[in-house]
Amino acid sequence: MSFLDEAGPEQRYRLPLFPLPVVLLPGTSMPLHIFELRYQDLVRDCLASDRRFGLLYHDWDRQGPFLCEEGRIGCVAEIDTHQALNDGRSLIAVRGTERFRIADGIESKSAYFEALVAPYPDIDTDEDDLTARREASIELFRRVLTSLEGHPEHLPALEPTRETSFLLAQTIGVDPTWHQQLLELQDERQRLTELDRVFRAALE
Repeated sequence: MSFLDEAGPEQRYRLPLFPLPVVLLPGTSMPLHIFELRYQDLVRDCLASDRRFGLLYHDWDRQGPFLCEEGRIGCVAEIDTHQALNDGRSLIAVRGTERFRIADGIESKSAYFEALVAPYPDIDTDEDDLTARREASIELFRRVLTSLEGHPEHLPALEPTRETSFLLAQTIGVDPTWHQQLLELQDERQRLTELDRVFRAALE
C-alpha cells in the first residue's frame, strides 16, 4: 500500500489517513471502534498490507471538512490487534510510531483519504545530554502521582527514552489541541518544559 517517492526532494511515502478529533502520540496506544464504511475499507487494506495508517487530529465541528492540507502533522498508527464485529465493524488497538507531515494530498481510488507524507523527526539533539533532562521530568511526574490521594502503591516504571515526553503527555487529560501542539514540537527539551509546567501546577 505504501511506496517511496524517490523522485521527490525528500523521502516520501503514500499513507492512508484517518482524521479523528483525538491525538495519537508516538509510543502510546489507543483503542478505536471502526464503523464508517470507508474506514472499514481502510482497516481491511491495512491488515492486508503493512498494518499502518496515518492518524491526524481533525475536529469536524471546529475545523469543517477535512481537506488533506499540506503541512499537517500526524502520527503513524500501527494496528496491534483487530477484532471483527457484525456488519463489517471492528475493534482495533493501534500503537503510535513515528510522526509524519503531509507533503502532498493525492486523489485516492479508495473511499478513504490518502496522501504523500514525509517523516517529521525532532531537530538534531544529543541523546546522551537529554537523558538527565528526561529523568528530571519523570521524577516530577512521580511526585505528582504520590501527591494524589489513593495513589497506587507501586508506581509505573518509566525509563528515559526517545518517547518519554509523549508517554508522559498521554497521562494528562486535556483538550486534544494541547496534545497536538506537543506533537508538532520538534524539540524534546521544549516538550519536557511544557510538561513540567503542568506537573508543577498540579503539585501547587
